[in-house]
Amino acid sequence: MEARNVTRISEFLLLGLSEEPELQPLLFGLFLSMYLITVLGNLLMILAVSSDPHLHTPMYFFLSNLSFVDICFTSTTVPKMLLNIQTQSKVITYEGCITQMYFFLLFGVLDDCLLTVMAYDRFVAICHPLHYMVIMNPWLCGLLVLVSWIVCVLNSLLESLMVLRLSFCKDLAIPQFFCELNQVVQLACSDNFLNIMLMYFLVGLLGGGPLAGILYSYYKIVSSIHAISSAQGKNKAFSTCASHLLVVSLFYCTGLGVYLSSAVTHSSRSSATASVMYTIVTPMLNPFIYSLRNKDIKGALKRFFGR
Repeated sequence: MEARNVTRISEFLLLGLSEEPELQPLLFGLFLSMYLITVLGNLLMILAVSSDPHLHTPMYFFLSNLSFVDICFTSTTVPKMLLNIQTQSKVITYEGCITQMYFFLLFGVLDDCLLTVMAYDRFVAICHPLHYMVIMNPWLCGLLVLVSWIVCVLNSLLESLMVLRLSFCKDLAIPQFFCELNQVVQLACSDNFLNIMLMYFLVGLLGGGPLAGILYSYYKIVSSIHAISSAQGKNKAFSTCASHLLVVSLFYCTGLGVYLSSAVTHSSRSSATASVMYTIVTPMLNPFIYSLRNKDIKGALKRFFGR
């Protein structure tokens, strides 16, 4: 049998969004601005919720958790990309790549789980308004967030440990600006069939499962809103879940767009560009979506800065 050139690797290369030297300062400024806006916007959301007793409700408790996770999610990829642009280096260590992959999976799936929990919260609020505070008690809210964390930690740990069993050859270039699980698995020169099957299974379970829960919740919500007789009552009920529905649509549409674009165009560069949408743009827009027409959030921020 022919011997294969398999060695213990120490680093990967992140090809990034563009190799054009003249575009690097523009990319650095653009993504630094987007990162700062994301962190500042989500921090303001957390401060508004934590500082105002009127916002100590299940909906805003979940929203503040989502803001925290969005900060962490963006922070797993953007700082390293900015460092690589600034130092004109594409290198990420093997250990750094596995670590980045672990936290990217953790916070990405946790985003999905929290959006599902928030859909359930809206379902209870609209379909069972009289029992809302009884059902969505602090103990259940804390339990839902805790279970989401446990599931996501175990999922990320399993996926990362499965990557550690793979062997890699000479081609260590990742056509992304971060260590994406699928791209890393495809680089392996050892048998990666088990990794691919596990990856698709978990995507179906932790991606399709929450999506099914969200769709069911909104099916029941729409049915309940349709049963309301007054137009004012319908508008009020819909306005309580419009922001969440927009965020869910943005999250799933951008994520789906990444995989459709890579499948249709077979271009790794276009896939990397599309990844910017759900890794950076969506977390940046979430605070604006939730606060744009939300008088409670605006009032809480005015009171916070007016002290």
